[in-house]
Amino acid sequence: QVQLVESGGASVQAGGSLSLSCQASGSTSGYCMGWFRQLSGNSREALTFITKNGRGMYANKVKGRFTISKDDGKNTLYLQMNNLKPGDTGMYYCAIGTCTRLLIAARDFPTYEYDYWGQGTQVTVSS
Repeated sequence: QVQLVESGGASVQAGGSLSLSCQASGSTSGYCMGWFRQLSGNSREALTFITKNGRGMYANKVKGRFTISKDDGKNTLYLQMNNLKPGDTGMYYCAIGTCTRLLIAARDFPTYEYDYWGQGTQVTVSS
C-alpha cells in the first residue's frame, strides 16, 4: 500500500504560477505517476503523467504551461503550473501506478488506470 500526500495548492490570480508536490510513502522508482484535476460535480480529468523512464506527457489543455517532474531520491512528484487560468481551478490529485492498464487509447496522451491516489490539494485561480 502506497500513501500519497499532495501539497502546494493555493489561491492565485490568473497568470500566476504554483508548484504542487506529491510525497509518496514508498519508492517511486520504476513507476508511472500522474496528476489529475477535478471540479466539484465533474469527473476527474487527466492532465499529465510521467513515464517510468521520466518522459512527461501532457493533455493539450495544459501543454506548454504545466511541467511534471519526479525525484525518485525523494519519492516525490512535482507539478509546476505557469500562466494559470480560471479554468485550472479544481482539486488536484496525484496517482501512482504501472501505466500498463490503458483506459483511453489516444496517441498523444493515453490515459491509464492507477493503483493509488492522494487526497488532493485545492487550486483556485481567480480572474
